[in-house]
Amino acid sequence: MIVQKEFLSKLKDFGLNTYESKLWTALLSRGISTAGELSDIANVPRSRSYDVLESLEKKGFIIMKLGKPIKYIAVPPEEVVERVKKRILDDSESKLNTLKSLKSSDVLDELNLLHNQGVELVEPTDLSGSIKGRNNLYNHLESALKGAEKTVTMMTTAQGLARKAELMKSVFSKLAKKGVKIKIAAPVTKESKEAAKELGEYAEIRHIEEKEVNARFCLVDGKELTFMLMDDKDVHPTYDVGIWVNTMFFANALENLFDSKWKGLKKSDINKAS
Repeated sequence: MIVQKEFLSKLKDFGLNTYESKLWTALLSRGISTAGELSDIANVPRSRSYDVLESLEKKGFIIMKLGKPIKYIAVPPEEVVERVKKRILDDSESKLNTLKSLKSSDVLDELNLLHNQGVELVEPTDLSGSIKGRNNLYNHLESALKGAEKTVTMMTTAQGLARKAELMKSVFSKLAKKGVKIKIAAPVTKESKEAAKELGEYAEIRHIEEKEVNARFCLVDGKELTFMLMDDKDVHPTYDVGIWVNTMFFANALENLFDSKWKGLKKSDINKAS
C-alpha cells in the first residue's frame, strides 16, 4: 500500500509518529488484519510492528481481537477524532489545573525567591538579550508591560500601532486602571487611525511623520528598554529582531530624547486619555 508522505505528515495532528501512521492507515484499508500482514503492507519492520500496534491500541486507534493468530480491528476515523479530542481536552485541563495549583503553592514562592536572589547578583550589563521572531517580541513586551508601575513610553510604526491595538489592548486597559501613564508616538494614518482610536482610550497618542522619525521601541518605568532593529515593512515577522536591556542610564537617555521630540508633536484628535 502506497501512502503519500504529505498525507502521513498530516496524521501527526492525531499524535501519531511515522510507523503508527503507516500501520493505522494500512489497517484502515483492510478493516481487520494480523501484525505480519500489516507489517508487509505498511513496510514497517516486523520487529517494531507489535510495539507500534500496542501503542495504537493504548491510544484508542485500534482494537486487538483475541485468538490465534492475534488480529487487529480498525476503529472508525470519526470515532478516533472524538477520542483524540477528548484526550487533548483532558490533558489540557489536567495541565491547567496543575499550573493553577502551582501558582498558589510554596514552590512558586521558592522559585521567585531564587530568581530575586539571583537577579541581585547580576551585573546591570548582563541584564540584556536578543529576541527573535515577532511573536516572541510581543510575548516579551506583554510581560514587560505587565510589570509597569509608573510610565510606558512607546514609538512605533503605523503597522506596529495596528498590531498593538489587536494584540495588547487588554494590557493597556489594565495599565490605565493602575494609573500607569502611557505615551505613544506613531504615524496616525488611514491604516492606523482605527487602532489609534482604540488605544486612545488608555494612552496619549501623538502623530509623528514616518519620514521624520522611523523607530520602534518601548520603555517601561524609565529603566527597561526593548527596541527593534529592523523596519517592519522590510522584514518577515519570523525574522524580526529586538534587543532588550535593563539599564536606567541608557533608558533615561533615550526617554529624554523622546520627551524633547514629544513636546513638538501634535496631539491626535482621537485621544481620550490625558
